[in-house]
Amino acid sequence: MKKIAALILAAGRGTRMKSETPKVLHELLGKPLIEHVLDSLSAAGINDAIVVTGYGSELLTEKLKNRGVKTALQKDLLGSGDAVNTARALLEKDYENVIILCGDAPLVRPETIKNLAEKHIASSSAATILTAIVKDPSGYGRIVRGPNEKIMKIVEELDARFYEEAIEEISSGAYCFKTKDLFESLSEVKADNGKKEYYLTDIFNILHGKKKAIGSVVTKDADQIIGINSRADLAEAAAILKARVLESLMDSGVTIQDPATTLIYPGAKIGRDSVIYSNTVIDSDVEIGERCHIGPFTRIRPGVRIGNGVEVGNFVELVRTTIGDGTKVKHHTYLGDTTVGKKVNIGAGTITANYDGKTKSRTIIEDGAFIGIGTMLVAPVKVGKDAKTGAGTVVLKGRDIPPGATVAGVPARAIKK
Repeated sequence: MKKIAALILAAGRGTRMKSETPKVLHELLGKPLIEHVLDSLSAAGINDAIVVTGYGSELLTEKLKNRGVKTALQKDLLGSGDAVNTARALLEKDYENVIILCGDAPLVRPETIKNLAEKHIASSSAATILTAIVKDPSGYGRIVRGPNEKIMKIVEELDARFYEEAIEEISSGAYCFKTKDLFESLSEVKADNGKKEYYLTDIFNILHGKKKAIGSVVTKDADQIIGINSRADLAEAAAILKARVLESLMDSGVTIQDPATTLIYPGAKIGRDSVIYSNTVIDSDVEIGERCHIGPFTRIRPGVRIGNGVEVGNFVELVRTTIGDGTKVKHHTYLGDTTVGKKVNIGAGTITANYDGKTKSRTIIEDGAFIGIGTMLVAPVKVGKDAKTGAGTVVLKGRDIPPGATVAGVPARAIKK
């Protein structure tokens, strides 16, 4: 989208997290909270982003250095209005519109962000608010509407009167503004509230007083607006995100045998007609082909690429490993930094010793190889095409097994036919 930037508010410490880590750097299914927000923005087509930092600014800036975002430092945590004002110089000259999101609200969907921005721009409103209808509005600002359902203001819970507390339409904390109207109104905001802070939400009362148009987009999925303020909130968000990922995979043709015990991180790709059995964990940056059977009790870590028709079974762990079509890795096996060819049989208890205390080295197992039970392969090492190892064999590093050869023993020695 042209002439629009995102401003992410991420200055708070999050005292209820009981942690020295800035709140937005706590991980949700393998990724810091703020990276979920940035990923959703990118998927929505908004690539210019500014992050307002505060507590733990150096840690947050370091984490974001490869994301191509700018940062603005809020020196004193004087509220959301003050946080937005710190980015004024970065926004005012170059962007006609700005979308504001909270860095601790990681479940907002890309399509929701895109819809909010597009409706705002099309309507020529001074501001557009993402709202939701909830049965329990506790903890959220209430949307106060006047005649013709026009938005008059947002009232924070601490300052709400008894009849305003009963309002079920709440502010999500996500807004889109015309940049000019945002900063003109922000200059009029005062810290005359219960917390003695500059509330961004006070802008809407100011805009209404100036007869500026305020639009809204109501989301039916209130889970999107959940903010993370405690470890319990983090667990709730993880459950919601996990369910989203599993539902999406099942809709695409993947069988999840037991969703309650299966954890698949966002970003994992699994082909249709594959079956994922119970107690399986699949990280991000994993690609699994079609017609595969994975689990139970399997851990697949980042950097794994699995072909079609592969079986990965009980108590197997894979990391930074490629496995070719039709291969079987059935029981109690660890493969790290390994390339496995097509139609290979990996016997139970096989271990690739990929780390010598200083460096990690690769193991190569070529097409059609048969790796016997309890084999240990000390990397770097190669097992040639159609080669075999006997049960309990230890293949030392650099002692490659030629194609078609059979070896056994400790250390491995060739067996004559």
